[in-house]
Amino acid sequence: MSSDAYFRCEDVHAWYGESYIVQGVSFAVQEKEIVALLGRNGAGKTSLLRTIARAHQPALKGGRIWLDGQPLHDMAAHEAARAGVGLVPEDRRIIPGLTVEENLIVAQVAPPVGWPLERLYEHFPKLAERRRQEATTLSGGEQQMLAVARALARELKLFLLDEPYEGLAPQIVREIEGILMQVKAIGITTIIVEQNAIAALELADRAVIVDMGEIAYDGPAEEVMQNAELRQEYLAI
Repeated sequence: MSSDAYFRCEDVHAWYGESYIVQGVSFAVQEKEIVALLGRNGAGKTSLLRTIARAHQPALKGGRIWLDGQPLHDMAAHEAARAGVGLVPEDRRIIPGLTVEENLIVAQVAPPVGWPLERLYEHFPKLAERRRQEATTLSGGEQQMLAVARALARELKLFLLDEPYEGLAPQIVREIEGILMQVKAIGITTIIVEQNAIAALELADRAVIVDMGEIAYDGPAEEVMQNAELRQEYLAI
């Protein structure tokens, strides 16, 4: 693994209480690269994503995490966010009682600020239409759009997406895919966890497969698409 990679995990170990979840993970991501982080349910994907974002749980108990030369392993979650880590969790964390626009404005209260509202509304016209609507009354797909837009409202160096297509109708999945293709075109370094492995692989440059808290595969996304035996063994597809 290259020591000059834009992002890298080095022998990362993390625990939920007594449960050893992330077991010595090492992998790297180059700047502007999109990596699909894949694996069966319970493999440790979300735990690894949360560890990278420096969430309170799971607890990092060993290893180092670097982003653009900055030591994320020494940071709390709010410090990692200021360093450019943006996490869109599976539950989206829309702030209740606030409108769509207020959710976006809150994301920009502290520096560093990312896209201005005008640019966000240009890329997310549905949010522009509903800017005065209470955010928690949006549809599931619209809430996912808001969660992505809120992440882009901050200056991003590393974009972490946890199950962005979860529970969405096929038409809405296509819309979210279109938004993520725009993110790819802009060149934002991204790690995406997604049970819809084919959709994630179509978007990604590389795939990292996690199995029982360890890295089982790290290589081109296209190779996973073409290797039925590999997909069946680790992804059951």
